[in-house]
Amino acid sequence: MTSTANPGPTSGPRRWGRPQDRFVTDPYKQMKKPHEPTVCPQCGTVYHEGRWHWAERRAGAHEELCQACHRTNDNFPAGKVTLGGKFLDQHRDEILHIVRRQEELEKAEHPFNRIMNIAQDGERTVVTTTDIHLPRRLGEALEGASHGDLALKYDDDGYYLKVAWRRDD
Repeated sequence: MTSTANPGPTSGPRRWGRPQDRFVTDPYKQMKKPHEPTVCPQCGTVYHEGRWHWAERRAGAHEELCQACHRTNDNFPAGKVTLGGKFLDQHRDEILHIVRRQEELEKAEHPFNRIMNIAQDGERTVVTTTDIHLPRRLGEALEGASHGDLALKYDDDGYYLKVAWRRDD
């Protein structure tokens, strides 16, 4: 007979051949559900019916900073997309249009998936985000539209994704 009192790390769900932790590793993830309705005083997202979404502020709503605004205020991104190469230099406006459009599409359904900052760092452009899903979507959109080389690196111990896209021709 197998004991289930302390299942250990190998009894959890598996992905890519390794056990996954059941615990959230995002330090900004709220551990308790907020009161309903709750509104973020900074961006205006509303927590109602068990999820955050874009909606009009409800009368008598509690106020609580959402995790995306909290991350942005702390300047602690969950994802980073580094763009580089000669193609970027020649087509910067088009590339940044793709980046902004992907953010619009993602943010409409998932309010916490936002771009925090777009900055020029020498010959590279660096985009930081409030979650790990948007950087992947940005990289895949750029690879699909403009080809190039795409690399993804998830942090093993935390909630962080580095994406690098480059095209040199």
